[in-house]
Amino acid sequence: MRSISMLALLAGALTACGTTADAPVSIGYGPSPELPAPSNSLLPVVNVQEATGWPEGAMPVGADGLSVQAFATGLDHPRWLHVLPNGDVLVAETNAPPRPEDGDGIGGFFMKQAMEKAGAAVPSANRISLLRDRDGDGVADEKHAFLTGLNSPFGMQLVGDTLYVANTDAIVAFPYKAGATEITAPGETLTSLPAGPINHHWTKNILASEDGTKLYATVGSNSNIAENGMEAEEGRAAIWEVDIATGEKRLFATGLRNPNGLAWASDGSLWTAVNERDELGNNLVPDYVTSVQDGAFYGWPWSYYGQTVDTRVKPANPDMVAAAIPPDYALGSHTASLGIEFANGANLGEAFSEGLFIGQHGSWNRKPAVGYKVVFVPFNGAEPSGMPVDVLTGFLDGNKARGRPVDVALANDGALLVTDDVGNIVWRVTAN
Repeated sequence: MRSISMLALLAGALTACGTTADAPVSIGYGPSPELPAPSNSLLPVVNVQEATGWPEGAMPVGADGLSVQAFATGLDHPRWLHVLPNGDVLVAETNAPPRPEDGDGIGGFFMKQAMEKAGAAVPSANRISLLRDRDGDGVADEKHAFLTGLNSPFGMQLVGDTLYVANTDAIVAFPYKAGATEITAPGETLTSLPAGPINHHWTKNILASEDGTKLYATVGSNSNIAENGMEAEEGRAAIWEVDIATGEKRLFATGLRNPNGLAWASDGSLWTAVNERDELGNNLVPDYVTSVQDGAFYGWPWSYYGQTVDTRVKPANPDMVAAAIPPDYALGSHTASLGIEFANGANLGEAFSEGLFIGQHGSWNRKPAVGYKVVFVPFNGAEPSGMPVDVLTGFLDGNKARGRPVDVALANDGALLVTDDVGNIVWRVTAN
């Protein structure tokens, strides 16, 4: 009887569960976010926004001075972007692979229901499509199935005449010819990446070094707080450095619960966006962006935002907590900040000329909901210098999600491209 009752309770929680936040999400922004006491409620806050898609004629709202249009529509769960030198845009149409052990038990049942409501449970198209705007009017007039038969692809990087694709379990190399609309040659595995039957955070992103000799690969954790045991976390919650010539790899930075976006700052430092842990309350723990130091440890799972101990993690590890360093800039708790892009080359006006664009996919573990927008963090040189500014909003309509932004990328003409995996659209943002 207890199991049935709990399932019913969890199913009911999909509509509303937990208390409303008593402080705004803004306390979790900036270089020194406020970290309130953790919540000790029996059930976590659950506030899933139902995915509905965009009504006819509706679209996101740009900040003052910006215009928005659909660059491409009718896509299949578009997630990640890569802009090629000739202006063609690659988009990974993708979703989670089969993960037979990630849905076990009551928690797995509950999460599956939540994913379905949020529009994240569709089968993966396992495809990278090429979008081409041949006449330069800001709308893609060609869409080609560029690469098919992939395994939950995500990050993409062109280095010379080789296109690297981060599948969920490996980085695969494909020959690329400028202007091609399809690759039919089989890929060659450069290196494997942690995956397996749990593969909780399945997305793997990659970014090439500026000299083209290395790839940096993100691998998220296999759990919220290592509840599957640390053996299941080997090589995860980390950024790997991969040698392109040999495929050999090493851990570059660790303790990053779920890193996604990667970008190079003006001083040559590597930056990433990280989704932090859940189920500590409405205002814990802030997601963040940070420069990534070689060899650094960022706390997960034993601590967060430096050396704030997560007492839920057993056994404790004071030595690892003492080694943890804080990230550079908090982005609000549960905002699910994913794609990042520095404004180098942006053509969106003076207000958006120096800083970092960030796609915030949106919360499920906060009431009221937060994220569901694109923001811009101003920088002074290679350091954040102010609070975030909204770039693209309107994705939420009450408790309905008309869209959910994922990745951000600059087109060759300086426009900002934004993937929307609920609207199945790539949006294009330009200056008026």
